Amino acid sequence: MARRINLVIVFFLLCFLLLISKLFIWQIIKGGDLSGFAKGQYQVGQVMEAPRGDILAADGSPLVARRDAWLLFAEPPNLKEKSDKIAEKLAPILGKDPVEIYTLISKKGSVWVPIEHKISTEIKGNIEALGFTGLGFEKEEDRYYPEASTAAQLLGFVGKNEEGGNVGYFGLEGYYDLTLSGKKGYREGDKDAKGSPILLGNFKESSALKGVDLVTTINKTVQLTIEKRLKDGIEKYGAKGGSVVVMDPSTGKILGMASYPSFDPRKYNEYGDTFFKNPVISDTFEPGSIFKVLIMASALDAKAVKPDTVCDICSGPLKVDKYEIETWDRKYYPDSTMVEVIVHSDNVGMAFVGQKMGADTLYDYLDRFGIGKETGIDLQGEVALPLRKKGAWNIVDLATASFGQGVAVTSIEMIRAVAAVANDGMMPTPFVVSALKGEGWQEEIKSKTEKVISETAAEEMTAMMVNAAENGEAKWTSLRGFSVAGKTGTAQIPIAGHYDPKSTNASFIGFSPAESPKFIMLVTLNKPQSSQWASETAAPLWYSIAKDLFLYFGIQPED
Repeated sequence: MARRINLVIVFFLLCFLLLISKLFIWQIIKGGDLSGFAKGQYQVGQVMEAPRGDILAADGSPLVARRDAWLLFAEPPNLKEKSDKIAEKLAPILGKDPVEIYTLISKKGSVWVPIEHKISTEIKGNIEALGFTGLGFEKEEDRYYPEASTAAQLLGFVGKNEEGGNVGYFGLEGYYDLTLSGKKGYREGDKDAKGSPILLGNFKESSALKGVDLVTTINKTVQLTIEKRLKDGIEKYGAKGGSVVVMDPSTGKILGMASYPSFDPRKYNEYGDTFFKNPVISDTFEPGSIFKVLIMASALDAKAVKPDTVCDICSGPLKVDKYEIETWDRKYYPDSTMVEVIVHSDNVGMAFVGQKMGADTLYDYLDRFGIGKETGIDLQGEVALPLRKKGAWNIVDLATASFGQGVAVTSIEMIRAVAAVANDGMMPTPFVVSALKGEGWQEEIKSKTEKVISETAAEEMTAMMVNAAENGEAKWTSLRGFSVAGKTGTAQIPIAGHYDPKSTNASFIGFSPAESPKFIMLVTLNKPQSSQWASETAAPLWYSIAKDLFLYFGIQPED
């Protein structure tokens, strides 16, 4: 008898312990999950997207703005018409497959289904005119581009992330996504058994906070001008693509940035990823002769040469190790001064300059100029290819880098570096957003500069570039009387360990007026077909744009 009593006691004790352990699991370990599950049975929550900030041009006009859009949804239990009829009528208005719509609205057990996001007010009116009961609309926000595809690769676009939320990709939209996004709101309340809100139940709401507006440095007149001229130039010279970037050399403000081909941000899903990249910040290339500006400026600053230093090896091709360096046109100029080396764009003369500097000094100056490093521009997608490590340069590397081969840059790297020559030796950090603007406040973004060469070296290099623009191979394209400091660049394209004998990248970089520049501009053309030489492609395109900029900025001829 006592044994039976003990067994009963043990049994009830085990049951009690099991119950206690279950209660511990339910209340302590899984308490949050079960509480959330129970809450979900009688409460409904809704995330409210925050209005995204606008992106404004320098004059305050919108480049990207918000406009009302609508989510079309259906409540299947409340549909009076047959689902196939509704689908048939909606399909042509929405541009969707009627079978897809039918599948959505006829799904058993559904009390609410979204059909299409971000439809326009006009389309909303067309659907309302059909008079279908059980269809409804919720207000949304759509990204609106008043200037259509203008500056598309600079602006980027807004797409969806894996959770279906809005997110910025590429350009300003990507770089400033958190700033533009604002803070989402949340609405929570009790619901009945059918999932409908109970008006007299518990209700909580946290309002969404609008994102911050971006005020950019983009001058719409400049932007529209360079986009039109670039497209015309690419078609005229048969180039595969190209880009133009215009900057204020004293501050680093980007006044305009264009690439072609581009894309339409309103229809971004119709394009491949290659169209979204901004070549100005993401495509690297061997710069060729425009790089000579940086090498000569460095040599002048290091006092390795002076403007009147004579090249004593310029009478013919130069043997370097097992390679032979020639001039671009096979013409040689014995006893050329450094001024003449730049005018003739003499590769042998530049190799002479490199020898005078030495590899370590040349490396140090390129590092100062930011070559091989990202500029820090406020755009998503910038890349940079690092320089070969200091101490690892051989005599061939030194010689070829002196005239722009064997190194890779982006357009934004190049224009930033040459801007130091235009700006008395002070190199600016390029930027696109000049201010952040919220409700009742505005924060200005300050420009940044750093000294890389002396004012004297910058002045001497500027004078050489003026001489090159007036007397070099592109002199026929220059505009009489206007003060321009410029340099052409024709670079072979490396492929599979050698250079393509048939293709080049053509470029021209210049600033004006030379003594107190209002702009610096770099034009690049990828594989022009009409001529491989920059003097016959990139240079005339540069001057065609400059002519418009002279007029816009009020730059007058000097004589």
